[in-house]
Amino acid sequence: MKYLVTDDSKLARLSLIKSLKAQVGDAEIFQAHNGEEAVSLVKKEKIDIVFLDLTMPVMDGYTALPLMMEDNPKLKVVVVSADIQAQAKSKVIKLGAQLHVQKPINSQKMQDLLAML
Repeated sequence: MKYLVTDDSKLARLSLIKSLKAQVGDAEIFQAHNGEEAVSLVKKEKIDIVFLDLTMPVMDGYTALPLMMEDNPKLKVVVVSADIQAQAKSKVIKLGAQLHVQKPINSQKMQDLLAML
């Protein structure tokens, strides 16, 4: 399995990666700091699961999500955002995300998320 963690905050990426590694060990984990990088990595690396922030420079998660899904319709996307409004959740689910969860994600929450995918 290949994972991609996308967030413009380095601290948020590292925190999520730490929780992810606690569950998946030595799986391949890639990082992107904006949606444009994420779309490119999904194509190049054949990513299986993406953790995607919504608010980022260059290309936000709302724009990147349909582009990633177009390239790989079987891609599993977990939106990880501080924006937990019902409107945001509804929009990302319609765009193809499997889950929308609030930041931050600890190891237990990560275990639960991976079980849902």
